[in-house]
Formats: sequence, C-alpha cells, structure tokens
Amino acid sequence: MKALLITSAILASSSTLAHDNSCNADLNGGVSINSAVVEFSKNNKPLYKIVDDEYLFVDGQSIDLNSSQQTLVSEYSKNIKSLVPEIKNVALEGMDLAVDGVNLAFNELLGEGNDLGRDLTESLNDIRVELNENLSLEKGLYVDEDGFTGEDILGDDFEERIEDVMESAIKDSMGSLLIAVGQEMLFSGGDMDAFEARMETFGQQIEHEMESRGEALERDADKLCESLVVIDQQEEQLRAEIEALADINMLSVKHTRHDEI
Repeated sequence: MKALLITSAILASSSTLAHDNSCNADLNGGVSINSAVVEFSKNNKPLYKIVDDEYLFVDGQSIDLNSSQQTLVSEYSKNIKSLVPEIKNVALEGMDLAVDGVNLAFNELLGEGNDLGRDLTESLNDIRVELNENLSLEKGLYVDEDGFTGEDILGDDFEERIEDVMESAIKDSMGSLLIAVGQEMLFSGGDMDAFEARMETFGQQIEHEMESRGEALERDADKLCESLVVIDQQEEQLRAEIEALADINMLSVKHTRHDEI
C-alpha cells in the first residue's frame, strides 16, 4: 500500500519522463559552472576552463585563439551557462507536478483538506523554495558522471530527502490511511481482488491526470536535451579547430524523438 501511495503521489516524475522521446547524455568527467567560469575535470584533475566567456586555459596554460576560435569558445561557454536556468525550470516544474500528485492521491483517499496532503505539500514546497533559491549561476553547480554531487541542491541526498518527507508524513498519518484502506475494502465487500482492482483504477486515474498536466514539463525536458545536443556539436567543433582540445571529449548526447523512429 505504501508503495502504491508513493508511486501515485510522485507520478509527476515517473509518468512524465516515460514518454516516447529519449535523451541519452553521457558526461565523461565533471563540469563546474558558475557566472564566471566553466571548468571541466576528470578524476578530480582540472582539464580545461573558460573564464568570462573569453579566456581558454588547458592544463593551466592560456591558449591563444584566433577570431574564429574565440567566437566558438564564447558561444560554447554561454550555451553551457544557459543550461542552468533550463535545469532550474525543469526541476521546479517537476516539484510542482509532484505537489499536484500528492494532492490528487491523498485527496482521493482521505478527502479534501486532509492533514497528510497538507503536511506533504508544505514539506515539498519547502524543498521547492530551496531549489529556487540555490539553483543558479551565482551559487554555481557541479555535475559529474553520476549527476549532481557535493553541496548542490540536487546532490546525493536530494532523492533521500524527498523519500524521508514522504515516509515521515505517511508514518505520522498511518491511522488515517488504515481507516481509508478499510473503507475502500468495505466498498469492495471484503473482496481482495475487487479491492486491488479499485486501487489499480485509482492509480490509472491519477496517472492519466498527471500525464495531461505534465505536457509542459515534457516539452521543457525535450528543449533541455536539444540544448545539450547543440553543446555537444559545439564541443566537436572546438576539438576540430583547437589542437589543445583535440583529445578531450567530455560530452556525448543522443536525442531520439518518437516521430523519428
């Protein structure tokens, strides 16, 4: 039952991302992004960085650039920085969708204005506020092969924090949930198969509702992937035109749209 409730409540992420389009982005190392510097590293060793969208340093050495190379480096740096607000937008939309999922799930089970839905909404909104305040170029962020790490708001403990919020709220409201389950079973005449069918229908109804609400998030996620494709292409141009970067391939992206299959 707990798994069903959590799945229904955070359907925002699972149903929205499970669409026909796919985005496979492989980062072969780490990248640190802030308003002044974009820096790539491998095994905690700096490889190259771009300072102020203009100056290129490879292995700590300044690289002289001609006009064409300078334009490429500047556009590359600016496009990487532009990913940060795009990531923030997708993250905030995902949190909003998660809040919607929580309310749909628990309002259906416990009725409008129930304490569990209210408490979960408040806790998730607190995390959303933190995302909004900290996910920025000014704060900076670091990403490696495993995703957002370190002190970043989307770091290793992000999913764990959301799980803890869900588990704590459900534990505190177990009595109300058990009553709701008992009522559902009464409606089914004590028939476990009928009860399971009711729960499955309940999940499908929420999934349908969340899919329709998640269309904007899906579009923004695809747009983010398209931005990554552009950056990957620019990296290939840099490798072709700047000898010092020829052997450094940090990003590989494949974006497959359902209408291309």
